[in-house]
Amino acid sequence: MSKRSSEGQQEEIWIAHTELARAPGHPFYERLNEVLERAGFDKFAEGLCARFYHVRLGRPSLRPGIYFRALLIGYFEGIDGERGIAWRVADSLALRRFLGIGLDERTPDHSTISRTRRLIDIDTHREVFSWVLGLLAERGLLKGQRLGIDATTLEANAAMRSIVRRDTGESYEQFLRGLAKASGIETPTREDLARLDRKRKKRTSNKEWKSPADEDARIAKMKDGRTHLAHKAEHAVDMDTGAVVAVTLQPADRGDTTTLDETLCEAGEQVAEQIGREAELHPKEDPKVHLGGIEELVTDKGYHSGAVVERVKSYKVRSYIPEKKQKGQRNWAGKAEEKQAVYQNRQRVRGEYGKSLLRRRGELIERSFAHCYETGGLRRCYLRGRENILKRQLIHVGAFNLSLILRKLLGAGTPRELRNRAGRVFWRLLRLLMGLTTIVSPTRLLTPSIGARRATFFCCRRTRPRPRTFGSSATGC
Repeated sequence: MSKRSSEGQQEEIWIAHTELARAPGHPFYERLNEVLERAGFDKFAEGLCARFYHVRLGRPSLRPGIYFRALLIGYFEGIDGERGIAWRVADSLALRRFLGIGLDERTPDHSTISRTRRLIDIDTHREVFSWVLGLLAERGLLKGQRLGIDATTLEANAAMRSIVRRDTGESYEQFLRGLAKASGIETPTREDLARLDRKRKKRTSNKEWKSPADEDARIAKMKDGRTHLAHKAEHAVDMDTGAVVAVTLQPADRGDTTTLDETLCEAGEQVAEQIGREAELHPKEDPKVHLGGIEELVTDKGYHSGAVVERVKSYKVRSYIPEKKQKGQRNWAGKAEEKQAVYQNRQRVRGEYGKSLLRRRGELIERSFAHCYETGGLRRCYLRGRENILKRQLIHVGAFNLSLILRKLLGAGTPRELRNRAGRVFWRLLRLLMGLTTIVSPTRLLTPSIGARRATFFCCRRTRPRPRTFGSSATGC
């Protein structure tokens, strides 16, 4: 009787989608949806993007709320490209519910997401990023008093072998063949070209070469030592909460000392905007964002120079920038103000408070890079052009800021982390139960069974265990 009879009645051919059984949604996305709906995200996005949509002309387009939520999914699911986001949304009922797409509606194609991104300008994406910062400020997750700034490289969607000369437009191989003919080799082989290329001192320079596919990409050395076409992402992180206050995308060949001012000014504008927003919405409550704005700046030694320290001091910001080791003594002739700024910065860095800030900088900023670009899947760009990449990056980092709210509510900032935490709770309970099964006798300690010893061994390990052989059989979790 437990099996279904094969001679039962035939099921209906047509079933209304409203009568289909609905499974419960993903707990992470259900909670995220509650946060966004309570703050009126869809209404805000539609009002912000109204000027990009026509009332009657054209085919029905992708709603702004669905577009921005789809980009949020790219961070939470660790998907790098828009094509992958479209596939994942079409495959998941939980993500359909998060986007507000019914079972009788089609999910957005990757070309629709791409076209909507090109339609909405970069300032609108930046306002959505600022709106997320407002959510953080309401929950006390944004202070804006102490900032840490650092940068990392993102691999561009362009190949080194496709670079061309800026002056003539010839490819790298054509350029080498021209050098070979000039040196007397009429029909050079590949070995001749490789030998000639090795003898050249400086083979690739951004002043001489560019990528025809992505002209904003620059030749740079990546974190793993490879030379590749890349972009430079720079974060300004709140040292009190870990929130990313500002994000900029810079050419990869620009040094840290030349990009600091733009990121710091962007962060200052964001903090000032949140101060004004808080004063307008909650005039009688105690301010949660620091009213004095940015007061302290922490970076690594790559940002140090006399001119940078002096400029930061002129912004009325105390700098904590460690110095590089220099040979000999510096010449301070005609640089009295710069000398004073450098010495004051050196004294602050050597203090206990400065050392604690530098330790916290390495923790928080590297964490934002790891979540946004490693597990978040944006280390390699699948878009081309600075503006397109920055649009995706602003929403991507905004999703990281949203994860701080979810971490406060659920204890996990991503669906994967929530699943791992549930697994850890299960193993802790199992370990507790195995500890309770150990029976203490008045004369001796009763030895648990082989299965109990095996489970206790696996539960005591912090990571996923490898199979261990007991006797002649191999078992594992």
